[in-house]
Amino acid sequence: MNMVTLDMVAPSFQANAFINNIDQQITLQSYQGKWLILFFYGNDFTFV
Repeated sequence: MNMVTLDMVAPSFQANAFINNIDQQITLQSYQGKWLILFFYGNDFTFV
């Protein structure tokens, strides 16, 4: 696996999101021109 750096471009993606009590489908292009922080983690909703 390659190390991620701040100057790397995020790959295009599509995902479901729960925003303002509404289930929506979002894409990276939805946020074009805006500041965005992407946070990914494995084993979602599991106890550590």
